[in-house]
Amino acid sequence: MARPDKAADVAELEDKFRSSSAVVLTEYRGLTVKQLKTLRRSLGENAQYAVVKNTLTKIAANNAGITSLDDQFTGPTGAAFITGDPVESAKGLRDFAKENPNLIIKGGVLDGKALSADDIKKLADLESREVLLSKLAGAFKGKQSQAASLFQALPSKFVRTAEALRVKLAEQGGAE
Repeated sequence: MARPDKAADVAELEDKFRSSSAVVLTEYRGLTVKQLKTLRRSLGENAQYAVVKNTLTKIAANNAGITSLDDQFTGPTGAAFITGDPVESAKGLRDFAKENPNLIIKGGVLDGKALSADDIKKLADLESREVLLSKLAGAFKGKQSQAASLFQALPSKFVRTAEALRVKLAEQGGAE
């Protein structure tokens, strides 16, 4: 029979897996407590970093329906549970790992899909959701402005053509 404290830990981790849009697993061997505190701050407000026990975390992940991480629960493992924008947290992890080579990104999961360490680095290279949405809005606005200009140009061009035709007919009528 499982000990109640371990069962509670598994239930808590399972809730974190279910409520997170993304989870990134890391190896933190060689990092000091101060460095881990800095890492937690660098992840942003929408992420929580925790040092986890491999066996309990593997059970919790499997209970939450995530089996793609099973082979990554080796060595000292830390998990970043991301509830907000995964790009911001991935950038925080990447930047921290550049400054502290002891942090190794193992892999993770995003919306139920497995991510390799390289996938997480590519995710970190993306611009944030807000920036991408503003670029999309700018593109839409630009296309609308072009369409408005085109629609305004047609009637004014028609008026100029009709006026030129009227002047030409008046000149021809006056020359005869």
